[in-house]
Amino acid sequence: MESAFWKEKWHKQELGFHLPFVNPVLKRNLPAFDLAAGARVFVPLCGKTLDMGWLLAQGHPVVGAELSELAVRQLFEELGVTPEVDDWAGGQRWRHGELTVFQGDLFQLTAEQLGPVDLVYDRAALVALPEAMRARYAPHLRTLTDAAPQLLIAFEYDPAEMDGPPFPVFAEEVRRLYQDHYTLRELSRQDVIENQDRFKEAGVTSFVQVAWKLNPAAG
Repeated sequence: MESAFWKEKWHKQELGFHLPFVNPVLKRNLPAFDLAAGARVFVPLCGKTLDMGWLLAQGHPVVGAELSELAVRQLFEELGVTPEVDDWAGGQRWRHGELTVFQGDLFQLTAEQLGPVDLVYDRAALVALPEAMRARYAPHLRTLTDAAPQLLIAFEYDPAEMDGPPFPVFAEEVRRLYQDHYTLRELSRQDVIENQDRFKEAGVTSFVQVAWKLNPAAG
């Protein structure tokens, strides 16, 4: 998936992947991680999700990574704040209060630049990438965050019915990507096709949203 693809999506405001509300999966499952006050949450490929503001409101410093400069600009505008902007090796770093977003190439981001992470909230990153990039992304994310716990949202649907993104990522692949370094547990599984008009129009008959809890494996 070329970077130009996502930049064009934002330029054209083709934002079917952007929820106009805080994701219920996050609100329902965040307590399962028993985060301490002030725990720092990383949101890869964050877009301008409202989840960022909600996490901040819960008292969590938030750091995001996002390719599109337009998405990051809109995120801060919609939060009603003016960020400080400086450069990093992969793009620009946008900061205001407890929110930091690295705009640019996620694969150039280092653990030292990112800083400590207590939870990864992967709401739309893994599923945005084709299979070959997912195989590269998972180990990079692990290194980047020192194998921090993850709340991962994946989707399961028949790939013959629709071309991604979002791409289907079935349980077998989640285990293949993560089980060597994490313990995995399904938190929820729900077919949400009735709420997905654009997917129904594309001919998708079942669109299952799966929430995973990934904890770093002992040893």
